[in-house]
Amino acid sequence: MVSEGAAGRRTRTLRAEVALKALTDGPESPERLRRVLEQVLVFTGATLAAVYAPADDGDLLCLVESAGVPRTVYGLRDGYPRSGSSPLADAQRTGRPLYLGPEELAGCAETRRAPARDFHLAVLPAHGDDGRASLLAVGEDPGGFDDEDRKCLELIADAVACPVPDRPAEDEELPANAFSLAMDTGRVEVGADILELFRMGREDFDGRVETLLARTVPEDLPSLMSVVEADHMSIGDRELEFRVLQPTGPPKWLRLRGRLLPGGEGRPARLVGTVADAAGLRSDVTDVARVQRLAAALATAGTVRDVSQAVVAALRKPLLADRIALAELEGDRLVVTVLDPPEPESWPELWRLEWRTEWPDAPVRAMPTLAAALSEGRARIWPAGTALEPALAEVGPGGLAVLPLPGAGRMAGACLIGWDTPHDFGPDERALLTASAGLAGQALTRAHAFDAEHELVGMLQRQLLPRRLPKLPGAVAVARYLPSTAGLELGGDWYDVIPLPDNHVALVIGDVQGHSAGAATLMGQMRTALRAYAVEGHPPDVVVSHANRLLMDMETDLFATCAYVDVDMEEGSAWCVRAGHLPPVLRHPDGATEIAEDEGGPPLGVVLQADFPMTPLRLQPGTLIALTTDGLVESADSDIDEGMDRFAHELAASDPAHLGLVADALLGNARRSDDVALLLMRYDGMATRPQRESWTVWRVPQAVGHARRFTRRTLRTWGVSADAADTVLLIVSELVTNALVHTDGRVRLDLTLVNHRLRVAVADASPRTPAKATNIGWEATGGRGILLVEAMSDAWGTLPVSGGKQVWSEVTLEG
Repeated sequence: MVSEGAAGRRTRTLRAEVALKALTDGPESPERLRRVLEQVLVFTGATLAAVYAPADDGDLLCLVESAGVPRTVYGLRDGYPRSGSSPLADAQRTGRPLYLGPEELAGCAETRRAPARDFHLAVLPAHGDDGRASLLAVGEDPGGFDDEDRKCLELIADAVACPVPDRPAEDEELPANAFSLAMDTGRVEVGADILELFRMGREDFDGRVETLLARTVPEDLPSLMSVVEADHMSIGDRELEFRVLQPTGPPKWLRLRGRLLPGGEGRPARLVGTVADAAGLRSDVTDVARVQRLAAALATAGTVRDVSQAVVAALRKPLLADRIALAELEGDRLVVTVLDPPEPESWPELWRLEWRTEWPDAPVRAMPTLAAALSEGRARIWPAGTALEPALAEVGPGGLAVLPLPGAGRMAGACLIGWDTPHDFGPDERALLTASAGLAGQALTRAHAFDAEHELVGMLQRQLLPRRLPKLPGAVAVARYLPSTAGLELGGDWYDVIPLPDNHVALVIGDVQGHSAGAATLMGQMRTALRAYAVEGHPPDVVVSHANRLLMDMETDLFATCAYVDVDMEEGSAWCVRAGHLPPVLRHPDGATEIAEDEGGPPLGVVLQADFPMTPLRLQPGTLIALTTDGLVESADSDIDEGMDRFAHELAASDPAHLGLVADALLGNARRSDDVALLLMRYDGMATRPQRESWTVWRVPQAVGHARRFTRRTLRTWGVSADAADTVLLIVSELVTNALVHTDGRVRLDLTLVNHRLRVAVADASPRTPAKATNIGWEATGGRGILLVEAMSDAWGTLPVSGGKQVWSEVTLEG
């Protein structure tokens, strides 16, 4: 609870005594036990507090009441045998408190641990009634419960009184506003007033809870289901508001108050309670379930923004606050994650000047009062008229609450709640604020770690994929990648667009089995290997076969699938090779689509001596090639064939003029349970097709002369001037001579003319790059050839080609 003035300077133990005395001195009420348990959250920083008591037969310790996060977060049960070896049973037998850390809990046979979550457990005998009950507390502070925490727990255990309501007799008639729900069958008995609230006659009601739920507003069903499904709740009181549909007019607001009673021998657990018209209730009724509702929302909040929005939803409307801000504490700066309302004019002018409209961050030192609250680590409340610095006073002129958010032994952030009109802070509201702050701080710490890990995963994934796609001659390509939202593990989907010599382009898409760092690493290796084999000049089937052999040699348990399409931009043709992957989908210029059901080979890394047949594809200008992974077309409710048909239908209905919009539309219905990669290329055809001629150079004494005559004849046909032809002939002589003298095997001469640029290429069987001499004396008989080629060329270089190399030179001709 929040304390001020002299009371704020007392120790936690003294403040706990005051709070418990105020709770227990009044008349007995059904809400007293819940209020007492909430003090555990307030004074010890625990995330869960619960009371267990013996059932009717005395052999089972049953959960009677709880406060804080749901018990399922820590794997706690509804009941434990008194004769078992659980911490509850041990505390019952010995009558002494037990304090257990993660290591001791791991050795308890009847304690189920929640995955990847360490916590400390405290179990104390409760002496408020007949001494048979036990108080249980769970904390996530790495240091566990310190001495002050334990003193507070002992005080609260002495104040616990847990009278278990008598179970209604089977033949006892329910009051008009009451209900009784059997949790095992879903059969429910309801009073006449409840049927009237649901606009239903007795003869129309079949006794099934689903019949009543069907009359509620769909948006309210999740909260109702959390009450009527036993797996999602714990024993104790429940309270929530929901809406039922009316024949005319707006839905009616109802309020449910219920209590889940544990089942005994041969009897099911039952939810009993009342339903009333919410409009007839007092306006100042305290919703004691709000802390639990916030805890449930925070338990499923994955990101910092999710946590912030859950806090805003849980506090602003119930407290009738005019504004609420939540910020993370990073170093000495507050990084604001949520402002509600979001409009800048709703906040102090100083904030707008410091934070601009983006509201990124602000130094804590700019607000000394806030800095002091953070250093003290406790909630502070300032009523209307309190003298504060303008940056805070204008947030809540009618009252301001500052909630430091503790988490993992430090301050994770702060929550500011402000009112414009004078606001009266009651004791219940103060307890709600403090309990909410503790829950939000722990959730904010977990979410920050989640966000950091998610960003690291995304950065690594982006580094493994192409940063941008190359510009293609006669085509346009776009790609999209969507990581799975099911978890933080890396995926193995990849894509690539590889420019190749002679206006060829390779389109590659693939998927490595699994979602892990190993799968992502293997994905990067396979993408690099395929690119290297493609650039070496191998045909598509050899490229995929080499990649398969490489994966087999890696001795990994993972396999990969891929589709490889080699497109000849000049001819409008392509060769497709598949290794266990989905076939490409072609969208023809007339809008018709075709799934290229070509023969494929097995996935990479499965069979060492596998065949990967090549299938020809014919492309007309305007044809769209689409490659994707199974995450886009396969789901739990439809098989992959149906998904491919749907994918082809959506592609047919698209406008290929805007490839980016087409890709976004195709990904619009992605289910995101798996990674998704998508690669699209529209083949437009080359505006200017190169002129090409080739000559095989035979190893005869007149080989260079034959190559020169072939070149002269070709240049004359192409209309190249005599001066330019002399330059080209010199380059041909030097490159062909160099290949014949320094290599063995076949030599090929290729001439290409496009846009007044002539390319001479000589391919041989040696992978060694020709060396350029650095120092040539007068007596040297060789080494000048490459220097001459460099001097006469606008550009020159070498390329690996099918185990050998290609030495090329380009000369610009006069137009």
